[in-house]
Amino acid sequence: MELQHGIIILMGIAMILSAILAMVVKDLISSVIAVGVVSLFASIIYLLLQAPDVAMTEAAIGAGLSTLIFLYALHKTKDAEEEND
Repeated sequence: MELQHGIIILMGIAMILSAILAMVVKDLISSVIAVGVVSLFASIIYLLLQAPDVAMTEAAIGAGLSTLIFLYALHKTKDAEEEND
């Protein structure tokens, strides 16, 4: 049980560091990936807290779908910028 608490604390610290990294980094793709990592760590924490349904939803929507939508939007934005130049 103590090990599980330690893992949850480490995941929480990693989430905070990833969130700070997402705000500080200048590259938008790296920022989107850091936000996806925050969601992935959140889903692992939910799994450790015995909430598998919430963990699966967070992994699928938060880490998976949201990250893909952000990356797609960045790709389309870069294409539109290149067209206008």
